Amino acid sequence: MFNAIQQAAKADIQLIKLLVEAREYAQVYVLARQRQKGCDGMGELSTMKEECRDVIDKVIQYSQENEYISHDVTCALDAIADEIIKGDPLGR
Repeated sequence: MFNAIQQAAKADIQLIKLLVEAREYAQVYVLARQRQKGCDGMGELSTMKEECRDVIDKVIQYSQENEYISHDVTCALDAIADEIIKGDPLGR
C-alpha cells in the first residue's frame, strides 16, 4: 500500500505535503514507542499514537479519494509508521 502512495506522490504535490506531515508524526511516535519502558502513566504515548493515526488516516483517505489505493485497505499503525519513516516522502 505504501509503495503505491509513494509512487502517486511523484505527481501529486498535496499528497507529498500530507506524507511529509505524516512522516514527522510517525518519527515522533516511533521514537516514543521505542523509548517507552513499562507503564505510560500519563498517557503521552497514547496521545502521540492517536495524533499519528489521524495524520496517516488523512493520507489514506486522500489516496483512496484519488484512487491511488483501493478503498478496502487496512493496515496496522505501527507497521505503516515504520514504513513511512523508511520511505522518502518525495517518492524518490
